[in-house]
Amino acid sequence: MEPQKKLINSVEGCVDEALCGLVRASGGLSLLEGHRVVLRSDLEALRGKVALLSGGGSGHEPAHGGYVGAGMLSAAVAGGVFASPPPASILAAIMSLHTAGASGVLLIVKNYTGDRLNFGLAAEQARNLGVAVDMVVVAEDCAFDRPGKAGRRGLCGTVFIHKLAGALAEEGSSLDHIVARLTEVLKGVGSLGVSLSPCSVPGSLPSFDLSPGDMELGLGIHGEPGIKRSKVTSADEVVKTMIDHMTNPDSQSCLPLKSGDNVVVCVNNLGALSCLEMAIVTRAAITCLESRGVAVARVMSGSFMTSLEMVGVSLTLMRADEDTLRLFDAKTSAPAWPNLSSVHVSGRSYVVAPPTMDTQPQDDTHTEGSLSPVMHKALESVCSTLLEKQEELNSLDRAAGDGDCGNTHAQAARAIQEWLRGHVVPGCPGKLLSVLAGLVQEKMGGSSGAVAASHVAEGRSNAAAWASAVHAGTQAMRRYGGADPGDRTMLDALFPAVDELMKLTTAPPGGQMVILQAAVQKAASGAEATRDLTARAGRASYIAASGSPCPTRAPWPSPPSVEWNVKEKDLRRDGENKT
Repeated sequence: MEPQKKLINSVEGCVDEALCGLVRASGGLSLLEGHRVVLRSDLEALRGKVALLSGGGSGHEPAHGGYVGAGMLSAAVAGGVFASPPPASILAAIMSLHTAGASGVLLIVKNYTGDRLNFGLAAEQARNLGVAVDMVVVAEDCAFDRPGKAGRRGLCGTVFIHKLAGALAEEGSSLDHIVARLTEVLKGVGSLGVSLSPCSVPGSLPSFDLSPGDMELGLGIHGEPGIKRSKVTSADEVVKTMIDHMTNPDSQSCLPLKSGDNVVVCVNNLGALSCLEMAIVTRAAITCLESRGVAVARVMSGSFMTSLEMVGVSLTLMRADEDTLRLFDAKTSAPAWPNLSSVHVSGRSYVVAPPTMDTQPQDDTHTEGSLSPVMHKALESVCSTLLEKQEELNSLDRAAGDGDCGNTHAQAARAIQEWLRGHVVPGCPGKLLSVLAGLVQEKMGGSSGAVAASHVAEGRSNAAAWASAVHAGTQAMRRYGGADPGDRTMLDALFPAVDELMKLTTAPPGGQMVILQAAVQKAASGAEATRDLTARAGRASYIAASGSPCPTRAPWPSPPSVEWNVKEKDLRRDGENKT
């Protein structure tokens, strides 16, 4: 058994306990009961103003909860470690701000597939409930000369956007004006990271291998690989290399910077660089920029958007005119900017109840039917298989991402098992799928959790309804995730299966099982075919963008096999649909 190397109580509870610690130590913050959402305690101050919501995976502390306060974010929603927050929590946060009287809600989202997808789904749901919502996607990574379809990643420049947007909102600017101003500012923001070590998600192995004395340039904040590995050199040389790369005019991701420009600099500790080294890197950055004739107007140096225990640093530069500096200097009470709380820690109520939303409530009472036993059996089999394959899935994911795929699916499996112990399986498959969608969105997170969007036709279990629901879900992933078939994502398995399932809408009563079996085969073949594809979307695309996977990463293992023991006769009941 791998010895514990992190000072936590449990892998399962680390995110919730960290959020509780942040909120209990900060007098201006509260938790939204039942959700991983940090709110301003003075929500009444938002009346008539634009509210700001950001968030993302945990493990980047003090981002994002540390930037909640007057003059910055109104709320922040947290996912699991390096996992996108679920749409249900994002929607709960939006509705809390709307209920408080905000004139509109702006979502500030980093350019990662899961974040865009889940925040986008929540935005759609909020608009349907009458909320004015808009979204700004931060994509300021300067690593890749030729970014792929997934685009540039969102890094520490997001913190600058939090600050400027917060100052504008505090002044009473409209939602449209804030979006336009931030869009213009983002043209002059760039970030680049360098690391001397990998990081590891709690309960998982390190995300990649890096030999002692080596460093990686241009890596992401989840442990995704960068563009170049080399030997560690002096701080001055490393910083010069970083700024040269960020401002290279031959790169499509460059930050245009010329002599005479004014900039704000953020020197961001990725997690485990010593304060001594941070001060040295800060000096090197100022000196390097001044040698180019660039005036450094402001400097931030510290931990602002980390990557767990990664030993590294990122530089973020922002071109700044006088008005931008005015917004940057505006007062904020957000604790990570930083500010200290004067409120007594003990004796304070730090949990508020979420607002009642006019949405369809989850009916907790179900009636068993003749299909209930076989569906219970199938669910138990799926859950036990996911738990059995947890480390194998992590191993697959370490070759293309942050190495927590097995952990993420295991969370969902355990949640479903717990639900099965206390509930009956409804006889209507549509109702069961609706329940599972809610469980997966809440417990699983990430892009996979977003598959369980609210596209289930409640109460309808005919073949056409199921096919249409799966089709709608995959189209939503395509729309918000930005991936297409052939981009080496889960859509390469889903789309062939969906195409086959759509035949159910016209199939005769006796031909449905053949279509279902063909859909399973198409999904398996589609997944297998991704071995020969180049990733163009999702986190795996950043490996391909550097030319090839890093030589120290393990080769792709064979995918886990799953046995399906449910037979056709178990699914067929007199007078009922086979689906």
